Amino acid sequence: MPKSPRSRKVAWNRGKIVGRKPPLKIKEVWAIRVRLRLAERSRDLALFNLAIDNKLRGSEVVKVASRYEARSSPPRKRLPIVAQSTLACASR
Repeated sequence: MPKSPRSRKVAWNRGKIVGRKPPLKIKEVWAIRVRLRLAERSRDLALFNLAIDNKLRGSEVVKVASRYEARSSPPRKRLPIVAQSTLACASR
């Protein structure tokens, strides 16, 4: 019985940029803000501005968004944000 060559499964991220991405340029930030404003997506615009102004990571924005949506109270002008450090043991 002849052996057939095994077909290898292609990795889902082959040829894609992996790892840290370059930061957004000011022009790109303003383009996103304008598009969100034109689409009348005020909630997304507020979260985007909050993330950019406070240099939040994606996971922190998701936490803020989920806390914001979980409450059925009126919108707040200020939200408490506790930034997490990924290098907790860097000083050792």
